[in-house]
Amino acid sequence: MEKLKYVKATPISLKNHPEFDEQWLKQIIINDPSILGLGDLIVKDVERIQPKAGRLDLLLFDPENDKRYEVEIMLGRIDESHIIRTIEYWAIEKKRYPNFEHCAVIIAENITTRFLNVLSLINSSIPIIAIQLNALKVGDQIILNFTKILDEIIIGEEEDEITEKADRNYWESKASPETIKLVDECLNIIKEFDPEYSLSYNKHYIGLQKKGRPNNFVVFRAKKNFVRTAVKLVDVDLYKNLLEEKDFEATIDKGTGRLIFRITMDDLKNRRDILKQIFETAYKEANE
Repeated sequence: MEKLKYVKATPISLKNHPEFDEQWLKQIIINDPSILGLGDLIVKDVERIQPKAGRLDLLLFDPENDKRYEVEIMLGRIDESHIIRTIEYWAIEKKRYPNFEHCAVIIAENITTRFLNVLSLINSSIPIIAIQLNALKVGDQIILNFTKILDEIIIGEEEDEITEKADRNYWESKASPETIKLVDECLNIIKEFDPEYSLSYNKHYIGLQKKGRPNNFVVFRAKKNFVRTAVKLVDVDLYKNLLEEKDFEATIDKGTGRLIFRITMDDLKNRRDILKQIFETAYKEANE
């Protein structure tokens, strides 16, 4: 094993540095968006013009989940105008392209407790991520450390949360009739161990209900070609491994702790047993 040596790092401020400005930082992110810790994202646009509202620093895209991230960068300390601008750009893009999920992202070198509290309140209604950037000098090298200090809240997955209602037509338009049929088939699996369950259509997700009462041990987000499924489980690592053994791509959502994976028609035809096992386990745990 290679022996590591301790080297003291010196914090530096990019805002006050003569060489490393915002354009330099933006190019670093463009070259490798994964350094933000948001996944394997694609750069969709840079300095995107917003009608009567300036330019969005970066528009990043997650093709796996049809999700867009509206990213604003600020060197130094975050301020009110930065927050307002970020939310404004997010709202414009969301209105322009309603068929995608959207999340606002703020990156700053110093996010104070005061503004973190404000962002946390906003996050209850607007999906927003706050990332604090720490730049460190080690010898003649610079290290950039991006730390997510506020993650987005997945709205409406719990029984007591207020949600915006939708209907089947809304989801067939947002996703596709074929993937809504996939959700129907998932419901049919659930009905095998409790026939009283039905779907509950909301704007952010398709949940479950029994006799009109929500019980979202499984929630669905239909896309054009697949259904993104989020399951609440006690031993989430066990079932993540089981899914991966069956060639599913599975992750654990850091915000909700749910097991996230995609379902296609091929999965329902060839891997139905593992889906039933996971759904039934989540059902039993939710009703203990």
